[in-house]
Formats: sequence, structure tokens, C-alpha cells
Amino acid sequence: MKLFSLKSKDIGIDLGTANTLVTLRGKGIVLREPSVVAIDKKTNAVLATGEEAKEMLGRTPDTIKAVRPLKDGVIADFSATRLMLKNLIAKVCDRHNVVRPRVVVGVPSGITEVEERAVEESVLSAGAKEVYLIEEPMAAAIGAGLDVAEPNGNIIVDIGGGTTEVAVISLGGIVVSNSLRIAGDELDEDIRNYVKRRMNLAIGETTAEQIKLQIGCALPLMTDTPMEIRGRDLETGLPLNLVITSSQVQEAMEESISRIIECVKQTLEKTPPELASDIMERGIVLAGGGALIQNLDKLISYKTGMPVYIAENPLDCVVNGTEKTIEDLEKLKTVLINSRKRH
Repeated sequence: MKLFSLKSKDIGIDLGTANTLVTLRGKGIVLREPSVVAIDKKTNAVLATGEEAKEMLGRTPDTIKAVRPLKDGVIADFSATRLMLKNLIAKVCDRHNVVRPRVVVGVPSGITEVEERAVEESVLSAGAKEVYLIEEPMAAAIGAGLDVAEPNGNIIVDIGGGTTEVAVISLGGIVVSNSLRIAGDELDEDIRNYVKRRMNLAIGETTAEQIKLQIGCALPLMTDTPMEIRGRDLETGLPLNLVITSSQVQEAMEESISRIIECVKQTLEKTPPELASDIMERGIVLAGGGALIQNLDKLISYKTGMPVYIAENPLDCVVNGTEKTIEDLEKLKTVLINSRKRH
């Protein structure tokens, strides 16, 4: 029993712009919630986090603030992030009888020292005993099952909510990396702008995301798939139902997807020749929610001339990588940004 309680003190967190996932050593993913928090402005108390708070976005009275505290993969609102993390970690600790856990957090590779400290302090104030930070592409590679410690080159493309991370990994380190603040959220915004500009219809974030998930594509589908959407007519101000097609969504996202592919190509251009030949043989691995956009793997393969594979459970790669890291902390300590312990 004592052995189990020791194991259960380890937590891995994928602190994402769109969603926060928490894994508990030995139990897998125990929490998956949108990165949204609703706060009472008067008392600064957390009213809701996750799905419940997401439903409040754009619907709150003046006394309540519902926010996404992370923007473009980094902390935009420190106090809201701290409150959200404290609430989420408390949920996990209460449900699974965990006290002062060790925590590994996945963070973007382009994170600054100030942002690193902000994440550390947020997790420590939530009751953690020790905090370790790991770059998201490294965590994604580990979670995707790549052997990051071997002397061969692997390339991971992690398309999350706020950032696209591209990294070439070898011998437990990131050799070349690029971070682009264009990812899932930007694609949603592209769809909203397209619908507003071409269809004269105002739609919300949630509708745009549903369009992307259901009929979003990087290359034309076999049949041009239609989807009925509801929004506000910009001329009359009244609710209106219209139909959007997959080819229109492809057009809406085309520019942002081109920039993501350009980021991949730039990373490959900077890759040492020996590692580049490994990558040519092994291919490019896609992770993150963006990996699920239909035909994106085919388009990247066409543009780079390399095989492209979608990781198993791409949405969970980062959080699974944090769990694998904390399970073998001594062996994988070299992959961490900070090995500093705080008590």
C-alpha cells in the first residue's frame, strides 16, 4: 500500500492553450478539461474551471470573469492561471488521495525564463512539492513512442491550440527547433473571419472549432462535404442557418496551414545532414490536435518529399510524455528544462 501511495504522488500536466490534461502515475489521464476559468471579480474565488467555465465564455455578467488564461501557448493571465491550476490539481489530489505531488509540466519550446518562473510558481502555489518543466515537442516525442535518447534523428511536429512546435531530437536533446504561434486557435479564427467576410455571418469560437473538427481539411476531400451552421446575420442581426462546405474551410485555413508547413521546411533546412538522412528514412511524426485535420499529413508529405505519420492518440502525446518522464525521472532528467528541486 505504501508503494502505491508513493507512485500516486507523481503528476504530469499538459498545460495547453485550448485544453489542460493531467495524468497520474500508474493511472493514466485522470483529467481532461478546457483551459478556461471563471472567477468572481469581487472575491477572486474560482466559480468554475474546464467545461463548465467554457460554457460561460461570452455569457457572464459584470461580476464574473470567464477567461482563457493561456494565449499562444504561454501564460497571458498569471493570476487566472494560478487559480485554474490550483483548482485542477486540487481536484486530482482530492479524488486520488495525493499529497504534495512531484509534477512534470509540458511547456512550449520558445518559453522565456520569466514564463518558466510563472509556470513553476503557479504549480508550486497549487501545492506541488517539486516542479519539472519539459519542452512540449520533447514530451510529445516521448509520448509518441520515439526513443529520444538514441543517437538517431527524429522530427516531431506538435500542432496544439496556441502553438505549432517543430523539433529535431537526438541524444536526449533538441538539436533544431522552431515555434510558431499559429495552430488550432488561429485556424478557428481563420474560419470565423472567412464566414464573416464571405457569408456575412458572425459565428462563435465553439462553432468555428466544430467546423474545423468535422469538415476541416488541408487538401480536397473525395466529396465536398457540407455542414449546416448557425450564426448571426450581420445585416439583420437575427439568427440565421447557412451551409458551409469542406472546400470553403480548406480555403479559409490555407494560408495558416502554408505557414505551418513553411515552419517544418525551415526546420529541416537547418538540420545537420546526418540527422536529415535519418529523418528521410524514419519520416515526420505529427502530434497535437492539428494532426487530426484531414489530409494534413498528405500535404506535408507532398511539400517536403518525406513520409509523414500521425502519432497514436495525437491529442494525448504531450501529457503521455510527461507521465513517461516522471516514471523514469533519473534516466530522462537530461530532457528537462529545469532539474531544480524545491521543497
